[in-house]
Amino acid sequence: MSIESHGTAALHTEGDFITPSIGKKRLSLKLGFSFFLFGLINNVLYVIILSAALDLVPPSTPKGIIAFCNIAPALIAKLGWPYFLKGRIRYARRVVGCCALSIIGMLVVALHESLYSRLLGICLASFASGLGEMTFLQLSTTYSRSVGGRSVGYFASGTGAAGIVGAFMWWELRSLGVSIGVGISAVLPLILPLAYFFLLPRPAAFTNQSFSASYTLVPADDPETEIDDDVSAQDDVETRVEPKVTVAVALSAADKWRLVKPLLFKYMFPLFCVYTLEYTINQGIAPTLLYPVPTHGLISKIIHSVRDYYPLWQLVYQTTVFFSRSSISLGLKTIPARLLPAPAIIQFVILLLLVFESAVGLLPEDRKGGSIFLVFILISIEGICGGLAYVNVFYHINQEQPDPASAHNPEITKQEREFKIGSIGFADTSGILLASILAVPTEIELCRAQVARGTYLCQGL
Repeated sequence: MSIESHGTAALHTEGDFITPSIGKKRLSLKLGFSFFLFGLINNVLYVIILSAALDLVPPSTPKGIIAFCNIAPALIAKLGWPYFLKGRIRYARRVVGCCALSIIGMLVVALHESLYSRLLGICLASFASGLGEMTFLQLSTTYSRSVGGRSVGYFASGTGAAGIVGAFMWWELRSLGVSIGVGISAVLPLILPLAYFFLLPRPAAFTNQSFSASYTLVPADDPETEIDDDVSAQDDVETRVEPKVTVAVALSAADKWRLVKPLLFKYMFPLFCVYTLEYTINQGIAPTLLYPVPTHGLISKIIHSVRDYYPLWQLVYQTTVFFSRSSISLGLKTIPARLLPAPAIIQFVILLLLVFESAVGLLPEDRKGGSIFLVFILISIEGICGGLAYVNVFYHINQEQPDPASAHNPEITKQEREFKIGSIGFADTSGILLASILAVPTEIELCRAQVARGTYLCQGL
């Protein structure tokens, strides 16, 4: 059935088309807030666990183990669902399942004190977070490209905000202890199904408007109102309860490999490098960037013990990630696809500088204040690069044109868009997993280097 038969999409006149103006802003606000909440809540538990790494394991346990358990199950989820499962995605079931699994995982961490039980709870929450991130990014492809691109921007902004909220929450909750602090955070996933069922507009709402609405002329090439998207007219029928498909259609393994090959070096490799570098910094180097407790200045009001440095570096990183991941939702231009490797190159330089600072010291021993400020700047740049890489890669993949060979089949086109954006998550998660493995010996060796030059602060953690 055509769009016009629903009386919804547009009235065409002399190269221009007329689109409804009433309700458009409300729909956009609901869409943006929904995807912002999806990113925020889905990622906030992940950040809380990373920020609480020092409190969840004994002092002698490398903090990289937390990072490993916090990402390996997410990698399994991002490998399993897009690459091995076939057919239409059931978004409602996924959202409810991710919510339940997140709550169970956090409660296991909160109610058990043994290391292995806590690691099990972290694994459950990690699986839910990985599956949730992939699901919400795939959900953005059910909208037209103009709307879907904005959805990715809002979702990325939410994931960035999760860094600030999660780090700040644990900064405040850690005084309550692990059981109460983590237990309080276990209620947050309930927001996901509430936003999905009661707040998120259906994709059809952006093409189907009431005849009674007032109309305004909009240029035919206006990207904010494009309706000639190859799937927007026929694919924007996804509802809160997915419709039955009379003819089963699914991508084969050969189809998926054909779709993945062009993405490997264009999107996956730059994202893999960025996440490997920044999480090696965060989990292997940042725990060793320790200095005597300051006695004067602004920093003395923030740092009260040596253990406060690690949460502080996490907070600095997450804050800068938030602003950079919000670049698209703030209306800033995207990074051209050819420049996507640039953030990884910058982060490699930052990693070398921070390794040297931790092992030897970039500044003299009597200038610890300058060293703290230098680390602050370097970690800020690290966060900016990481955030820009994330939002720009997923934005560009969302805007990819469909394969001409399958453009005649709306259902196949829909599944190809969902698969491509879902498959990209494997790259960043693999980078984080590799970084968590590298972080353990990195932290140990840097601590040994500090002890060898007479600095013993890392042993006190």
